[in-house]
Amino acid sequence: MKKNQPLLLAALCISMLALSCNDKETISPEPEPGESQGKTMYIIASTPVGSQNTADYLLTTTDLNQGSITTVGNGKEQDGSFRYYLTHKNRFFSLLYGQGNPGAVTTYIANEKGELIKKSNFQSETVQVQTAVQDDILMIKVPRSGQPNANWYRVNAERSEIVGEGTLDIVKLAGNGERAHFTWASQVGDKVFAPYQCLRNDGISKEIWSSRYLDSTWVAVFTYPDMKLEKVIKDNRTGFIGSYYNNGLAQDEKGDVYGFSPAGSEHATPGNQLSSKPSAIIRIKKGSTEFDQSYFFNVQEKSGGYHIKAQNYIGKGKFLLEMFSEKGQLKGVSKLAVADVYTQSFKWVEGLPQNITSISSKNNLASEDGASIFSGITTSNTESRIYRIDAASAIATPGLKVEGGTITAINRLKY
Repeated sequence: MKKNQPLLLAALCISMLALSCNDKETISPEPEPGESQGKTMYIIASTPVGSQNTADYLLTTTDLNQGSITTVGNGKEQDGSFRYYLTHKNRFFSLLYGQGNPGAVTTYIANEKGELIKKSNFQSETVQVQTAVQDDILMIKVPRSGQPNANWYRVNAERSEIVGEGTLDIVKLAGNGERAHFTWASQVGDKVFAPYQCLRNDGISKEIWSSRYLDSTWVAVFTYPDMKLEKVIKDNRTGFIGSYYNNGLAQDEKGDVYGFSPAGSEHATPGNQLSSKPSAIIRIKKGSTEFDQSYFFNVQEKSGGYHIKAQNYIGKGKFLLEMFSEKGQLKGVSKLAVADVYTQSFKWVEGLPQNITSISSKNNLASEDGASIFSGITTSNTESRIYRIDAASAIATPGLKVEGGTITAINRLKY
């Protein structure tokens, strides 16, 4: 026995060292999701009514078209008041925005009973971009002033751990004396397309959301997984694509990529943050790394002067758009519309209540057949309900009622 003690001690030390180097919280050993049974569980993130800076609750249901659920004594409370959500590899990711403090990545799966189970949780940097790319969640931390580099991280979706990281020189990328601020990123083929806006680089806090370059569009193209800059796709017929924490790029079934420009900023200072160009949709054809000069969908003109705030792809060339008036500058009450990028047609959504105060615009959920989309609507009398919006008619039908909460996101998992 004495001869084996040094070996046992060495093995124990190695085990302790491995544990101390891994700050990932492993939750109870629930089974991995098995073969899909063809059943769908919907996950609704809802913030309790009458509270500020309160964490969301995750509620689950199997039907978005009818019935009701409540936040009272129900759901899984999230840790932290600013959470953002996405699904990938049949896993649901809840990402904490720490406002300068460390964030977190919490992963959930659906078990065979259709229950939402926490799979893992680990600390990460607070990031402004999170998107599904190949087998990963790509996250980018984008500084607004001071630091010239944006940090990126690859989180393997199935293992829920960081498997790669690096930095991007955003001042060099802009190349105009300002800094490139990524609005989002998307996988296109085997590359990453990352639209960005330019922001002043003078370090003056009140000026960080202003720019001298509001009439231009940029999309950085990166190889993956090494995130090496390949080129920048440029245009000057509209403004930058997307906005802060707001995806403005989408790919259709044909492989064509559409960019949505608000021609304005969510953090606008009156008089200096609206582009002189119209809010519009532009296109990059499949296999190309240039904007298609033959295509320009002037949504501002078609809508009677409104700007695009957010987009969600429904299918077959149709998008749900959240629109705002020029005076609103992405703030205040919005309107919903359905736009067909193939025919360049535009319809305001009918059938919604008049007293809307909140829309789950960045986290709506398209139906699996591409014929409709579900959107969470909250009104001034604190009623929250999911509406199904038909893509062809642009008519909304009321569905599931969420009692005691404001709907912030709708997602799905298979079990």
